[in-house]
Amino acid sequence: MFITVFGQKGGVAKTCTSVHLAAIWACKHKKVALIDADRNRSATAYGARELLPYPVIPIEAAAKAARGADIVVTDGQASSNEEELKNLVEGSDIIVLPTTPQSRSIELTVEMSTLLKNYRIPFAALLVKVDSRKKSSAEAAVEILQGFDICVLQSQIPLLSAFESAETNGVTVDQSVDKRGRAHSRRMVGWHAYDKACVEIEDLYQQHREKNKTSSPIGWDFTPLEKRVA
Repeated sequence: MFITVFGQKGGVAKTCTSVHLAAIWACKHKKVALIDADRNRSATAYGARELLPYPVIPIEAAAKAARGADIVVTDGQASSNEEELKNLVEGSDIIVLPTTPQSRSIELTVEMSTLLKNYRIPFAALLVKVDSRKKSSAEAAVEILQGFDICVLQSQIPLLSAFESAETNGVTVDQSVDKRGRAHSRRMVGWHAYDKACVEIEDLYQQHREKNKTSSPIGWDFTPLEKRVA
């Protein structure tokens, strides 16, 4: 399964989402590779201490890294460039769009979805940085996105200082500690939110496969060779 995480701007937890989706699957004993396709090399910087449970691979080495992997997560470029978008989308099975409840982030996700609808690739928005004290904002964001016929994952990633600490230390949020070396009390809330998102992504992928398993891609002929020759 090839998953690409896209964002049209910084600050939407794109790399954090890529890192944690990959980590969840790795902890479920899947062979996982995280491909860093962002020019800023954010995922590479995150994994520089080599404390993540999978390798972080530059886009230039993606083909070789993907050979032995069960799941490949690509941390895509924060861009709306159509050519870059096309190149990454065509190598994906599903697209994840991290989106904060802020209006500008929602607008950009709507714009991105308009481009993605030109391809036969399933995609879904994932609400991130959701403040538990402002649930109405998240609810309004979901309503707006769904109004544009965008699939929105039910899982919502909470706004936690534990995520910042985890990135600083090069670990996933379940291992996050504060400046005094104490485990963040809500760290597992963030971990379980991404775990739930992984389950939803797998379900969406399987639904897409079931829907399309009887239809052959344009130009492909699955007629047995002996019948074609005859």
